[in-house]
Amino acid sequence: MASLPISPFHRIDVFWHEGMLKHDTGIGVFFTATNPGFLAVLEKHPENSDRVKNMVSILKKGPISPHISWCTGRPARIPELLSFHSPEYIKELVQADEAGGKKFGWGTFLNPGSWDASLIAAGTALSAMKHILDGQGKIAYALVRPPGHHAQPTRADGYCFLNNAGLAVQLALDSGCRRVVTIDIDVHNGNGTAEGFYRSDNVLTISLHMNHGSWGPSHPHRGSIDELGEGQGLGFNLNIPLPNGTGDQGYEYAMNELVVPAIQKFEPEMIVLIIGQDSSAFDPNGRQCLTMEGYRKIGQIVRKLADKHSDGCLLIVQEGGYHITYSAYCLHATLEGVLNLPLPLLSDPIAYYPEDKAVASKVVDSIKQYWKDIVPLFVED
Repeated sequence: MASLPISPFHRIDVFWHEGMLKHDTGIGVFFTATNPGFLAVLEKHPENSDRVKNMVSILKKGPISPHISWCTGRPARIPELLSFHSPEYIKELVQADEAGGKKFGWGTFLNPGSWDASLIAAGTALSAMKHILDGQGKIAYALVRPPGHHAQPTRADGYCFLNNAGLAVQLALDSGCRRVVTIDIDVHNGNGTAEGFYRSDNVLTISLHMNHGSWGPSHPHRGSIDELGEGQGLGFNLNIPLPNGTGDQGYEYAMNELVVPAIQKFEPEMIVLIIGQDSSAFDPNGRQCLTMEGYRKIGQIVRKLADKHSDGCLLIVQEGGYHITYSAYCLHATLEGVLNLPLPLLSDPIAYYPEDKAVASKVVDSIKQYWKDIVPLFVED
């Protein structure tokens, strides 16, 4: 007997294209691409194709696979990029590609093949959003690299060249969505996406990240609680810098105390979840100590918000996540949560990780108190 098709509410349409594997970030000391001459083994740049190969593989072969439908991504066209990025910046990227490559700040290398991969990543995110907007599916996941949330309208930053999520958000706005919210759980502040909509009250950008501050001229933003937006956008950029080691319970508390109330008052018509598994307990780029259970819980919370506010419509966009194995497991757990499955499909290979949410709870409470007087979404009626 043929199996019945899975409903749109219990299916995730994954947008992927192998052309994104051609972005080669090189080897060296972590992400410096330098050889000091005294090491026997040089490691790959953390943003390498192996991490994404495992993500693709776990979704194709893991227990979640019956809930996954595969769609092919495509390259973005240059005019599409201008909805978020400046013409001068796009010209700079094209010229860098024609010249054979360029270093854009700290650890951000555009090498031969990188520009083509970046165009595919951007186009794939756009295709995933259009898929939802056209009513072809409720939940779409753009499994893309290079990542994008640090890419600002006028410059590259943090391994990112084109802002995949930002382009998708702008497409939703241009297609008639009046209010869009982004929830960024990558371990680093989603500064590029925030900058793109910093003066807009149509987009609520929320970023939960470790309290890392600015890391130089390419990343002037601090990700602090007082970076709230400007003009009409004042109060619509919410940064939630969490202490190192926050863990599953601390993230759940932040989601319930800060993210959920803001979204309930904002009432978005589209939700974009920007995910990075570099918030995990074992990632080389972060120390936030999330485990699979924490990611699963975040997925459940976001799914509940989507069901309530956006008719179940949810776009998920991939960002960081650099532990070759555990990132794939944490992705699987996140999507289990988004699917609202009653029981975990995949057990945690590392399992229990001790945590204490006390410090994180105090930070979350202090952020909430600060916002109560100045952020319209938190001002008590």
